Amino acid sequence: MQKNNPLHGVKLADILEFLHKKYGWKELGARINIRCFTVDPSMKSSLKFLRKIPWARQKVEELYLATIV
Repeated sequence: MQKNNPLHGVKLADILEFLHKKYGWKELGARINIRCFTVDPSMKSSLKFLRKIPWARQKVEELYLATIV
């Protein structure tokens, strides 16, 4: 059971969509310096990268949690 996990049931695509609407690609790239946000960013390429790279996904999830508090 994951009742204490605030990310349980939240899709990565939903997290990224929320952060993109709130900050935009430029601000996301400034807050989390990864190429998928700073060089020709798109939702598709960012999701592909974040699904493959655990440390990058963790940074995005941490920013999401800090933003929704």
